Amino acid sequence: MAIDYSKLKHLTVRKLITALERDGFQEWRRKGATRFYAHPDGRTVTLHVHKPGQTLRIGTLKSILEKQARWTEEDLIRLKLLK
Repeated sequence: MAIDYSKLKHLTVRKLITALERDGFQEWRRKGATRFYAHPDGRTVTLHVHKPGQTLRIGTLKSILEKQARWTEEDLIRLKLLK
C-alpha cells in the first residue's frame, strides 16, 4: 500500500523526531542545524532542523520516510503519524 502524503503535509519535525525515537532511533550526532539519527539495525536518518515546529516538503518527507527510515504505511499507523 502506498503512503498517502496528503495526510502528512502538516507533520512537524518535532513529531517526526518523536516517532523516530519511539521506533528505536537515537540521535548520535549533531552539526549545526543537522541532526543524525541511527537505528540499531543500521538505518540512518538525517534531518535539518531549523525550527522544531516547521513542516517538511513532500519530497523531503518521502525521502526520510521511504528511503532513510524505510517505514511502511503500517509503521506510520503504529507510530501514530497516520490514523
